Amino acid sequence: MPRGRYALHDPHDHTLLAHEHFQCAPGPSGWRYVSQLTTPTGAHTGSVDLTLDDLGRPLRLELHASSWQVRGAALDGVTWVRTDPTGTEATEGNTPAHAFTGTSPAFLVATTRLLRLTPSTAATRVRLVAFTDPVLAPRTVDQSWALVNSETHPTDNAPLTVDEYQVTALDTGEQHTVHLAGDVVLAAPGIELEDLESPPSTFT
Repeated sequence: MPRGRYALHDPHDHTLLAHEHFQCAPGPSGWRYVSQLTTPTGAHTGSVDLTLDDLGRPLRLELHASSWQVRGAALDGVTWVRTDPTGTEATEGNTPAHAFTGTSPAFLVATTRLLRLTPSTAATRVRLVAFTDPVLAPRTVDQSWALVNSETHPTDNAPLTVDEYQVTALDTGEQHTVHLAGDVVLAAPGIELEDLESPPSTFT
């Protein structure tokens, strides 16, 4: 069960925004990721709880940020409920998207589990609902993902396979690279793996 800490930066000016303390593991239903977010000074700012099924679809998502809360799942596309800080109103949403995304590294792992790309697979288009900080406002995004390289490196425990993905935002054409090892993000824009207490889990 990998557990560790990511540093989340502004991808443009590299300002440290938060630390995400996480643990994740494959389970009976597929894969689960839970984390707590803190400011650089250590104040609690939110949490992520994401469970995927064996096909990489979101069985359950719960996000907290700035007193806002989102709960969602794959249902008629994806469906979610967003609750305001006072708790007096809740808004429901539904759209024919494939899954969710956001600032947490969990969503990068989840997207790769959903797409199951191989180096020989052509770039694949995916529609996602992104919940943007700090108020978890939903917006629909279209991306293209391609697995451009996969390398296995020897380690003290067991060989470690690192996958390199190229992600393209289809509305702007902006491209970036994501490096994953199993269910851990090694590097991505705005994401730095600072600490890892145990090796990544490998998916079958």
